[in-house]
Amino acid sequence: MVADTPLKRFIADYVSSPLAVIAAIGMALVILAAAFAEFVAPQNPYDLMTVNILDGSLEPGETGFDGFYYWLGSDEQGRDMYSAMIYGLRISLVVSVIAVTSAVFIGLTMGMIAAWKGGWVESLIMRIVDIQLSFPALFVALLLLAILGKGIDKVIIALILIQWAYFARAVRGAALVEIRKDYVMAARCAALSPHRILFRHVMPNCLPPVIVIATVQIANAIAIEAALSFLGVGVPITEPSLGLLIANGFDYLLSGRYWISFYPGVALLITLVLINLVGDHLRDILNPRMNK
Repeated sequence: MVADTPLKRFIADYVSSPLAVIAAIGMALVILAAAFAEFVAPQNPYDLMTVNILDGSLEPGETGFDGFYYWLGSDEQGRDMYSAMIYGLRISLVVSVIAVTSAVFIGLTMGMIAAWKGGWVESLIMRIVDIQLSFPALFVALLLLAILGKGIDKVIIALILIQWAYFARAVRGAALVEIRKDYVMAARCAALSPHRILFRHVMPNCLPPVIVIATVQIANAIAIEAALSFLGVGVPITEPSLGLLIANGFDYLLSGRYWISFYPGVALLITLVLINLVGDHLRDILNPRMNK
């Protein structure tokens, strides 16, 4: 009989929820579409050689002058909305994943240092965390971008600076529990270095809450990036994300050309719902207090 491994138990727990499985499949399809946008999208909406300005503001289902069929219509510049959404998804996902991954690294490091050092070091780090979390994330992001300027790299930096505190607080709490356990005492008695104890023994046991928070923060990062781009301080016009696509069609909502903003908005909503569904189920599985 094959041994029951933690991975098999995790998979069995995850597939026990049909809704979570559907969300995971949907999220996988979104990621694949964004990763292979060149093959999925029928048009490169940012290549001027493939965009026809004469096809501007066509309704969904109309055919352009060169015979191109616009499933979801086109915007005022003649870009295929379906293609623009696929490429916009790629930018939103890349920005959020890079930002959250970097924030996890910083938060893990700062949280474990705070738990291990204690004293004034812990107080200093946690007071910085408390001060940062006391302000709305969007407000902090707007302030940072006002200082840094526009650009994808600037948006990533802003998202890192507003998200690392969530991970630092969670890791510090989990690490404080782990540090008091017998295996850490034994590692100290064996004269292992603090770096080895923290990052080889303590950190793996602090990862479950980090994974859950990271999943949720990816959705939050996408939403914040979309809001920043909608306000015109996010990604550049040459590489619009879903937020900028929504902003481009916002002025046309009352003129009957709803599809320019509506479909990117639906794509953004579906993406956020899928990520949050996956994150909620991961929380149920990885939170020991919720295990039955």
